[in-house]
Amino acid sequence: MSLVARYLEDRGLPTLCLASARDIIVAGRPPRAAFVDYPLGHTTGKPFDPADQRRIVGAALAAFAAIDRPGSLVEIPARWADDDGWKADAMRADAGDQRAPRDTTPRYQTEEDRHLAEAGGPVG
Repeated sequence: MSLVARYLEDRGLPTLCLASARDIIVAGRPPRAAFVDYPLGHTTGKPFDPADQRRIVGAALAAFAAIDRPGSLVEIPARWADDDGWKADAMRADAGDQRAPRDTTPRYQTEEDRHLAEAGGPVG
């Protein structure tokens, strides 16, 4: 993503990379970045928590407007949980990759989502 951001910036289009892996975003050196200390895959907020999602995205947009020096990284002050126990679980060697396998099988967060998709209903 950082390479794409630099490419777009070189052509005059401002970008911001929102990341939850500090080491990766620092190594990628995007023109502007915001970091949120959430588990991978949840960079824009907690599932089923619209208030948290709006807060994270709003903070990222504010960072986008405030960053005035190329290569800046802003930390979004957000906590996934009351303690950092989730980090130890995420980093356990025996935890493995908990994501669903990538294939063409449709997956839905809720049964309602499945019904809407199968009926061709509204998205979002």
